[in-house]
Amino acid sequence: MDKGTVHGREAADADPVKGSASAEDAAAGLGTQLVRFSRLLTAYRQKARLESRSGERVLLAKLVRDGERRATDLAAATFLDLSTVSRQVRAMVDKGLVERRPDPEDRRGALLRATAAGRATFEEYRRQRDARLAELLEPWPAEDRYQLIRLLSRLNDDLEEFEYARPESGKVPGPGGEQGATQE
Repeated sequence: MDKGTVHGREAADADPVKGSASAEDAAAGLGTQLVRFSRLLTAYRQKARLESRSGERVLLAKLVRDGERRATDLAAATFLDLSTVSRQVRAMVDKGLVERRPDPEDRRGALLRATAAGRATFEEYRRQRDARLAELLEPWPAEDRYQLIRLLSRLNDDLEEFEYARPESGKVPGPGGEQGATQE
């Protein structure tokens, strides 16, 4: 790899403002780091024993932030399979975190919305997550924290746009067409 590419800690820490990478080198380095990040998140979730509630957190976040919606739309918006969403929604309704009401545009369907208890649960999940991340990021320089958010937001936006624009044969375009990775 060329000098200046950002594959390892040494290169990334050398001079965070300078350096460059070809699209191919960046893809290779990013691919490696995304796999590593994914494995670290999985290990964190298992250690924190939150894995069984990860779907709940994702769905509650979407309902709290974006308001009520049908289960099919919730599945699409969260990149989850409809059967997974239906199972999670049933459990959340039973816990009093989500409520259903008839869809006024199509009485055969139902709209889902977070209850007050669901919003409070979401806020607690977010508070716990943010506290852990604040502890992790405390030693970072403020500019690095800002750039991390800026660049990760850009990557997420571009990934989402790229996935919407590229339907694969046999798959429904857009989120929710296939089982996907969870997000929050």
